[in-house]
Amino acid sequence: MIKNPIPTLSMRMIMEHFSRVIKIGLLSAILVSVSSCAGDVGPTGPEGPQGVQGNVGEQGEPGLDGARGEQGAQGNAGPTGDKGDTGLSGPKGDTGPKGEKGDVGLQGPAGPQGPIGPQGPAGTTSEVASPTARSKPSNTVITTVDTEGITGHYSSITIGTDGFGLISYYDVSNADLKVAHCLNVECTSAVSTVVDSQYVVGKDSSITIGADGLGLIAYYDSTNFDLKVAHCSNIQCSDATITLLDGEGDVGQSPSITIGSDGLGLISYYDGTDKDLKVAHCFDKECTLASTTSLDTMGDVGRYSSIATGSDGLGLISYHDITSNNLKVAHCLNLDCSISTTSTVDADYQTGQRTSLTIGSDGLGLISYYHLGTGSPGNYYFVNDLKVAHCSNIECTSATKTTIDGTNLVGLSSSITIGSDGLGVISYYDATEYNLKVAHCSNIECTAYTVLVIDYLGIVGDHTSITTGTNGFPLISYHDETNGSLKVARCNNSFCSPYFRRR
Repeated sequence: MIKNPIPTLSMRMIMEHFSRVIKIGLLSAILVSVSSCAGDVGPTGPEGPQGVQGNVGEQGEPGLDGARGEQGAQGNAGPTGDKGDTGLSGPKGDTGPKGEKGDVGLQGPAGPQGPIGPQGPAGTTSEVASPTARSKPSNTVITTVDTEGITGHYSSITIGTDGFGLISYYDVSNADLKVAHCLNVECTSAVSTVVDSQYVVGKDSSITIGADGLGLIAYYDSTNFDLKVAHCSNIQCSDATITLLDGEGDVGQSPSITIGSDGLGLISYYDGTDKDLKVAHCFDKECTLASTTSLDTMGDVGRYSSIATGSDGLGLISYHDITSNNLKVAHCLNLDCSISTTSTVDADYQTGQRTSLTIGSDGLGLISYYHLGTGSPGNYYFVNDLKVAHCSNIECTSATKTTIDGTNLVGLSSSITIGSDGLGVISYYDATEYNLKVAHCSNIECTAYTVLVIDYLGIVGDHTSITTGTNGFPLISYHDETNGSLKVARCNNSFCSPYFRRR
């Protein structure tokens, strides 16, 4: 058996095969010939994928600087920087010329003027005769203490351990705080010393004698709006240590100082920034450091304050409530007066300005003050009186009020003390007659009294302060507007009366 036999091919099949081969060769030749001719370029094929990035070449040489372009528009201003520190204060300028005296305030109609006479029935007041019809009280010694420039404003007087008067006051010409030390009981001569001359100081001052027997003065720095204290280095106060006690805002107006039962200074004053009554309690006898407390913060309160140490050993303060136009009193409940109570003592519409407070022989407060008007809003009239309030208890939650003098415009400046007879004595200014006057209480409550003119030569009696001397007689400091000087009047009896005689 024969496997895989070779197929037999016919001639026809061989010829057809060669015919196809020839056709294929001819077709290939034709295609080669066609491709060699320059025909139209065909459409571009799709872009292939990006190749790998080559290495970075070397940096070429820097080119030439191009021409400078035009300046662009200015940008917006940046935020304002923080305010710099205040520069040093310049030197104190010269004091300006003395201004003209202002007009006297409104006054109600007065009855016909007549000579001094006995008091008439209720509702009728006897008028004091004009200065030209009076003679100067023969037994009152009046002395001009300081005549350098215009001086003697805002005086405050006390008695030193040597038994002689010591007076703090404001020198208008030089804008300084000064002290006058009397050289005898009558103060017929005295030595004056500048205590503080840093800018404008001493417009308001108050003086007392500390537990060390030396003067201690609280006063207002009008340039820096601070409360300051001067501690005298000797009895004459020819030198003193100055301390800025409170500089938080505008503080220190209407200061009043006393010595507490702990032997340390206690000062009441007005905070003009917060409109509050404040108290500073000294930590040492020199008062180089103190605690401060706001006692009354209800409205605008605390002007014209006056402070004394009560019979309970705690502070008692009279002051004006500007918002309510009332007389108020604050009673301290501890030695530093960080706790206190407040009471309205007189609410007769517009009252309680220019207060002065002392402690009577009964241990209760006695307050002199100015009463501007009475009535109610829309229905009031001006009275311009000097009034006295006698506290009914130690805290002075209530008081008996008495009008002392209402004949003229009186009481804008008053000061009260207790005489050797145990009764109140008040020095005050009559702004109608331009006189210094004294009222002597006839009883402890001061519901009865006598009134006398002490000095009437010129315009005298403003910025008054009174104390009782070692001889038991009143000693009064005040300003002489006519001569621009500081004056002192020494009474020769507890009544300040030239007519008083004993058998």
